[in-house]
Amino acid sequence: MKKIGKYSFGIGDRFAHQGNAQLRALTKAQKGGIEVTPVWNKSNREHMYVHSNPSDTRNEADQAVKALGYKGEYCVDADHINLGNVEGFISSSDFFTIDVASKIGIPASAEDTASFIASCAAYIGELNIPAIAHPFHVNDALLKTIADKFLTAINEAGKIYRYISEHKGSDDFITEISMDEVESPQSPVELFFILKMIAGQGIPAQTIAPKFTGRFNKGVDYVGDVAMFAKEFEEDILVIDYAVKTFGLMDNLKLSVHSGSDKFSIYPEIQRIITKYDKGIHVKTAGTTWLEEVIGLAVSGGEALKAAKAIYSQALTRKDELCAPYADVIDIHTEQLPSPEEVESWSSEKFANTLRHIPGHPDYNANLRQLIHVGYKIASEMGTYYTDLLKANSEVIGQCVEENLYDRHLKRLFNI
Repeated sequence: MKKIGKYSFGIGDRFAHQGNAQLRALTKAQKGGIEVTPVWNKSNREHMYVHSNPSDTRNEADQAVKALGYKGEYCVDADHINLGNVEGFISSSDFFTIDVASKIGIPASAEDTASFIASCAAYIGELNIPAIAHPFHVNDALLKTIADKFLTAINEAGKIYRYISEHKGSDDFITEISMDEVESPQSPVELFFILKMIAGQGIPAQTIAPKFTGRFNKGVDYVGDVAMFAKEFEEDILVIDYAVKTFGLMDNLKLSVHSGSDKFSIYPEIQRIITKYDKGIHVKTAGTTWLEEVIGLAVSGGEALKAAKAIYSQALTRKDELCAPYADVIDIHTEQLPSPEEVESWSSEKFANTLRHIPGHPDYNANLRQLIHVGYKIASEMGTYYTDLLKANSEVIGQCVEENLYDRHLKRLFNI
């Protein structure tokens, strides 16, 4: 079975032009003493919006690896797949993010629920997880609530895993279970019993992406109580460690942080906790590279700056349409968005500084950043006009992408 490295980083790339720059950033981290496995990820929705195919992501990854002479492990992630769309990813992917969020809250059959509760008899009473100071109080009512919320979802994950395994003809791939795109976070005790369900389905999960406390909005920093996040994250680490030993799960099972790019305020806590317990982490990014493309166009000036301004202007006009699919993971204050007329007067420097995520910079505007984040459909509709500009300004854009991933993400996350 293919196994993921201790540290891994999801590097989404909407238009498949930045693979080399992304890989350069990760090889810099390796030179700094941190081995980070690159995972090129792209979802079915993103493929639909930009009219690409899963094989394009595989080709981008393979070409970047060849161009840089990279000798390490790397993966291509079928991001947020389900039974309805996984087929198209089978041949090109070796990492599958099984997304069962839509099944959470759908009660399982009475028979399945009763069977699950009966299988948990040994945990009734006080459940003590090593290194967690307080016990978790478990009774039949709690188990029923957990089963009603998650059993159908994990049963579905089992079906999807078996479909992938059967159609690939082997289990030589990495499985992630994703439960993050829901309203309420999963508590540590819920995670413990979710992991029991995963073991019961025979899923060799190597990463799991729960919903954490706080807001993980696209392309901007974490919003919430950092101390509360840290407590929850640390307890989740300890729950996974205990569940691996108790249920016979994969010994490299680790947490995955979705929408993990730009969450600078929690990176020190993540780094502190994974170092304390010597644990791995997977952080998934995507839109931060697309945003650096737009920044690179702005910095390049001329026609490229004109295109960046057009993307913003059209995105503002189509704001409701573009934001709808991402409503749960963005918070845009419309009154704080500049008018197209104002943006039209901006210099390259002003546009780039407004979009680039430098906390505390007087020009930075998180609302504009989030709007452009969801506006990649506009660039797709520009067709070869946009991609030709990427090619013409590839050196500047590549520098932006590399600097963003290495200096603002990897260095902070791994304390390089």
